[in-house]
Order: sequence, then structure tokens, then C-alpha cells
Amino acid sequence: MTEREDWTGRQLELEVGPVAHGGHCVARHDGRVVFVRHALPGERVVAEVTEDRHKSFCRADALEIVRADDRRVTPPCPLAVPGGCGGCDWQHAAPSLQRELKAAVVAEQLHRLAGIDTDVVVEPLEPAPLGWRSRVRLAVGRNGKAGLRAHRSHTVVPLQGFGCPIAVPEMLDGVLARKWRPRAEVEVTVDGDAQVHVQVIEQVRGRTRRRQLAGGRAREHAAGRDWQLAAHGFWQAHPAAADTYARVVAEYAQAEPGSHAWDLYAGVGLFASVLAEQVGEQGSVLAVESSRSAVADGERNLSDLPHVRWRAERVERMVQTEAGDPQVVVLDPPRKGAGVEVARAIAERRPARVVYVACDPAALARDVATFIEAGYRLADLRAFDAFPMTHHVECIALLTAS
Repeated sequence: MTEREDWTGRQLELEVGPVAHGGHCVARHDGRVVFVRHALPGERVVAEVTEDRHKSFCRADALEIVRADDRRVTPPCPLAVPGGCGGCDWQHAAPSLQRELKAAVVAEQLHRLAGIDTDVVVEPLEPAPLGWRSRVRLAVGRNGKAGLRAHRSHTVVPLQGFGCPIAVPEMLDGVLARKWRPRAEVEVTVDGDAQVHVQVIEQVRGRTRRRQLAGGRAREHAAGRDWQLAAHGFWQAHPAAADTYARVVAEYAQAEPGSHAWDLYAGVGLFASVLAEQVGEQGSVLAVESSRSAVADGERNLSDLPHVRWRAERVERMVQTEAGDPQVVVLDPPRKGAGVEVARAIAERRPARVVYVACDPAALARDVATFIEAGYRLADLRAFDAFPMTHHVECIALLTAS
């Protein structure tokens, strides 16, 4: 058997097919799949292969647009080009087209992984499509300049002189103007009161050292409450996201007064506060979060709600050991999803409603498939463009017991 030719560096003229999960489109050449970035469905492009590690597919960047889609636009950032910053995937698409592409990805994942055919609409959030990102983690290159990494690379693309159009205006100015220890990382957060918080993460003598340079305790506002939390702990990056998700979770949960509810992967308790309002003082809410610092923040923020009980524990363990069956379960797992064991354990408790908040459509579809196998159905789904210009999309799904 002859060794397959490595296509890396080769230029191919391609007819671009449908969008795929991950910020690229699918094309085919000589029997192989080519995942093409910086292209749009229906275009004809000349693309250069950037990675060829697999027998059945390779990756490429569109260098020349032979036939363009009508809704192709000039990227607002000069670094959102082949070989540039890897943070944004769809700056070359009009905002309405970006949402259509994300909707197609969500629908395809639900069809392929869960056997569900449903229409998906991705709703915009304001501000959009620029100036929304309130949390940015920068890498520092060998020259001491902060920037973002190139796509699928450790190479740091400096942002000085360009800034980042999707970041909240001016939040990065001070960070980009100075030099840092090479290979450090710098976390920058703008909170709900417009205060900027800066933390540097460095490796010193084999140990990770975190230094807070500005701020430290963030203030946010959502679900009718004021929140105080660690500035670089978990909170939504889009300023409108937390309040929007809280409203949808409240609409989907419909926990009855006096009932018992779970908030899994609870963070600092945003959804626990929503559930607590619904069940009232005669009911109870169990909030489960593995981060002890987040639990401490949650306990402080919800100290006026004694019927919210906190557990600093991994959800995977808690669902196997907790006594009592909830009427409603809300879960907001990390990007990899809850997984089969957690989904099955929740389904075995037979809650009337499961509200699943997901930042990855593939993980959502896999977990929805598990719930369906356990006797649930997808009753409703809303999707939000909480990460404009990127391929990321947030979904909130309502699953009800059949």
C-alpha cells in the first residue's frame, strides 16, 4: 500500500458545501473532506491546506474567493483573516447570515445525534455584533506583547494597534499598551458597573501564580438581583446573556410553589435564584457546584433565600447519592455536556421538567438523545447569538417527561 500524499500547503479550488460545527464549511476534493475556514456555503474558493493529519479529511483556509455569497462582508477586524487571529470564525458573514449558519448547525446536530427534526431560529442579543465581549483571556508572546492565539495554534497574534472589535470598547487598552512576562496569560473582565478587572497568570519556578492587578470583586445585575462575585469566576461574557437566560429558564421551569428543584452546575446561583422565587419558602432548591469559591459567592448572594441549599461537589457524584426526587431540574454543564451517566441519573428521578442550558450544540444533542431514550421529549428550544462573530451559540432546551 502506497503512503497517502500529505496535502499540507497545497492549494485547491473548491465548491464549498454546507456549514459544519466548529466555524468552517465542508468541501470535497479527490474523495476527501476538506473543512474550509473563511468561506461560506455555495461559494467557490481557492483554499490552502493548513493541516493534514487524517486519512479522510484535512483543514484549509480560503485564500481567494472565486465566486462570493451575496452576504459576504469585509471583516471589521484586519486580523480575522487566514493566518491571523483564531478568535472569530464568521466576521466575513453578515450578522443575519451568521445566525442562519448557527441555526443550521444546531438543527443538524439534533438531527444527526438525537434523531430530532426541528426548525431552529438563533435570536440576536444586544449589543451585536461588536463590542459585546466583557471577558477576555489573552496570551503573551515571546516579545511580551498580549494577543490572541491563531486558529489551532499556540502562536500569539499581537493585538496592539488593532484592539479587539468584539471586546467591550476600551477594556483592553491598558493591557495592550504594556509588556508582560513572556508566556503569561492576562484575564480582563468588565463587570456590570463598567469596572475593569485585570489578573495575570504566570508560571514561576514550575508553579502557577495569579496576581490581581486591578479590581478583584465584580458586580453584576441579572434576574432582578445584584450579584458580587470573583471577577474572573464564571459569569456570562455577553452583557445581556445572564438576564435573558434567567427569563427563559423561569418560563421553562414553572416549578410549583412548595416543590423541590435542582440547579446543577450552579455557578454563583443565577438559576437557583429563579427557582427559589418559584418554589417559595415552603419549597426547596438544591444548588450543586464543584467550585468552592463559586459556592461561597453563591451563598453570600442568596443569603436572603434560606430555602436554597448549597453543595460543593461534582454533579457526577451528587446525582448518584442525593436523596429525594426533584420536580424540576435545571442544568448548565460545561462545554463537553453533562454526559450519559448524569443524564440517565436525572431521568431516573423522573422530574416533570428538565431545563438544559448548553453552549455546545453537539453536547446538547448527545445529552438530549440520552433523555429521549429515558422517556423524555424535546418540548421546546431557544437559541441565542450570545457570541457574535464566532461559531459559538447558546441553546436552552425544555425536556418534559413523556
